[in-house]
Amino acid sequence: MKKLLSALLVMMMLVACMAPALADEGSEPDWTHYDELIAEIKTTTDLEEREALMHQAEDMLMETSAILPIYYYNDPFMLDSAVTNVYSNLFGYKFFMYANKEGDTTLRACLASEPDKLDPALNSTVDGATLAVNSFSGLYTYDAEGQLVPDLATGYTMNEDGTVYTFTLKEGLKWSDGSELNAKDFEWSWKRAAATATAADYSYMFNGIKGYPDDLAVTASDDGLTLTVELAAPCVYFLDLAAFPTFFAVKQSEVEGAEGYLDADGNILNPNAWATEAGFISSGAYVLTEWKHNESMVYEKNPNYWNAENVKIERIELMLSADDTAIYAAYQAGDLDFIDTVPTDQIASLNGIDPEFYVVDNLGTYYVSFNVKSPLFDGKTVEQANAMRRAFALLVDRQYIIDTIAQTGQLPANTFVPAGMADGHGGVFRMDDEDYTYPVETGYFSTEVDVEGAIELLKSAGYEFDANNMLSASTPISFEYLTNEGSGNVGIAECIQQDLAVIGINMTIRTCDWNVFLNDRKNGNYDIARNGWLADFNDPINFLEMWTTDSGNNDCQFGR
Repeated sequence: MKKLLSALLVMMMLVACMAPALADEGSEPDWTHYDELIAEIKTTTDLEEREALMHQAEDMLMETSAILPIYYYNDPFMLDSAVTNVYSNLFGYKFFMYANKEGDTTLRACLASEPDKLDPALNSTVDGATLAVNSFSGLYTYDAEGQLVPDLATGYTMNEDGTVYTFTLKEGLKWSDGSELNAKDFEWSWKRAAATATAADYSYMFNGIKGYPDDLAVTASDDGLTLTVELAAPCVYFLDLAAFPTFFAVKQSEVEGAEGYLDADGNILNPNAWATEAGFISSGAYVLTEWKHNESMVYEKNPNYWNAENVKIERIELMLSADDTAIYAAYQAGDLDFIDTVPTDQIASLNGIDPEFYVVDNLGTYYVSFNVKSPLFDGKTVEQANAMRRAFALLVDRQYIIDTIAQTGQLPANTFVPAGMADGHGGVFRMDDEDYTYPVETGYFSTEVDVEGAIELLKSAGYEFDANNMLSASTPISFEYLTNEGSGNVGIAECIQQDLAVIGINMTIRTCDWNVFLNDRKNGNYDIARNGWLADFNDPINFLEMWTTDSGNNDCQFGR
């Protein structure tokens, strides 16, 4: 207990020291310095200095206490023994294009419910990314060993200081309709994804390129065989970006010719209008040919895919559902070959027992996000709102959640950047070393429950308690927890609800459909929400730049 209280005091002192940077009217932290720090990281060429700056950014982020990490992800799924060569990577993508199925060329799968967006430039979900990597192509991709390999490119050259990349594309590339695909398509697509008018959630990923956002220094050669990219500073993970769905090419005429794309004044109204029904042109191994919304999708082999001769599965039939009990029943009945979720009450009987149940590594964090603009924090100072959020974190029993809900050997999380993340210059970011020491056990939160510490923090935020250490009726705390469907997500919400109720906090749970959930969370229509982030590439900046004021993934609403 003394160790936990001591750690709390250290963190409260750190917050006090940060007061000039965090101070703002009301309960919301001033986020200007954070934005400036991320911009500095993106242009710093000294890799050790860059790591130090990323630790500073992580300090600022975690000292808001607006992120409550629960556990570090791994990835459980089920795959029928008749199917081989389905592979995934650390970022959660599933690759089906080189699969084989004994005696059949149709693969039946369930990834999730109705996808939010299929345009790879606009998608920001893992299930959407899986659909993207199987139906669109980038300059680079990942192989079965998780290594970067050329996809539509044959390779690249780089200038001496690492600021100019020139990619050479394969000759004879085609869109799924048979028309020519070349570097000019990538030039247009990258500029479109970065542009202010498109408002893509991931537009910030282009901010390392000169001219971002609206004059991107990306140029295709006249013959369409090379793409030249000028960076503002060397980028150690630039090839990873070339394999990321936001950097995939989409066909200009498809996007701009869609009904509803522009408003009456010629301004972009709906950049996703072209990809809301089956039949749109793509470039990957498969083309979406049928889409019964909220029910099913069918992808069929694209004969114009550059590597079509090695695509053995001719048809992928997708069940769209978030009901993991129904999904599991369909798998057990032989109606599905692959499922990406399993009911909580079935995991113990499968894990380590059923050879069709897999648990693979991921690089990501399951967490709870606080909306810093929520009325929950009205009337509080920055420090008091911070203390409230930290108190909630001290009440949550992460290990119990892992043991009873997650159940696949996850590690309890004590910071947002996951264990195992590289530091950008050959080491591991999440390790104490001579240059940096984490405040608490290589993290920011003790993973032990500390009710006494939580009460003291809430008292510092102006809350009163009775003789039984329950919140006084004169200073109640009541809020809503937002989550999407699924027994695991709901089960975790119920665990947190019980943990907070120990001192009289009233938390109600609102469960909604995936699309509604995503947009309510993104737009700040919540108090506290279930959240999760899988790395897009193996560098800490991925977990830090998403929280800048203008980022489309800034669900906490920092700086808004």
